[in-house]
Amino acid sequence: MALARSVQLEPGWLQALGDQFEQPYMQELRAFLLAQKRAGKRIFPPGEEFFNAFNHTPLERVKVVILGQDPYHGEGQAHGLCFSVRPGVAVPPSLQNIYREIHDELGLPVPRHGHLTAWADQGVLLLNSVLSVECAQAASHRGKGWERFTDQVIQVINERREGVVFMLWGSYAQRKGAIIDARRHCVLKAPHPSPLSAHRGFFGCGHFKAANDYLRSRGEEGIDWRLPDTP
Repeated sequence: MALARSVQLEPGWLQALGDQFEQPYMQELRAFLLAQKRAGKRIFPPGEEFFNAFNHTPLERVKVVILGQDPYHGEGQAHGLCFSVRPGVAVPPSLQNIYREIHDELGLPVPRHGHLTAWADQGVLLLNSVLSVECAQAASHRGKGWERFTDQVIQVINERREGVVFMLWGSYAQRKGAIIDARRHCVLKAPHPSPLSAHRGFFGCGHFKAANDYLRSRGEEGIDWRLPDTP
């Protein structure tokens, strides 16, 4: 669960973010996580998967950023990519709604699993604001330092990259993404895909087609939003 030099972080991200691991807030976060572990608390995802999103999507390959909030807190769900679950785990409701929107926009088949690694490997950074959670305790690691770290992630992309599509779903993501320079990047906003809010404008938002149209207008390949039958 170490968060300092022992963390296996993709080299481009490590070069951009390495100084964060020496900051007092990150030392305090590390101490909190170690204390939780010593107290016998179960933390999701496992420590070696906290930075999965970065290792699947190197900084120089980021094309799209999807912002989530917290990892899933249910057994066997979280593996370090927002909205994604491990193979064999039931597709969560918000992800079901994401699949519905992709189907409606692009006519793609609705996947039977919720494992989104295929997106991440194409350049979709699936970034949660908070990168850990206690088992069965929703939002239990908020306010411990992760938000500051992921704010810095967004700032690094904002400053060092150009032409990235940011999908900001819900007021939380939109507040967190307020620093993004919309002159350099494509910022797409909609309500959250949760069943509580999807009918208020997530359905019909057109984000997945819009993202690919924008990328192609810049001479880049779009994202293949279909997922393999088996993860």
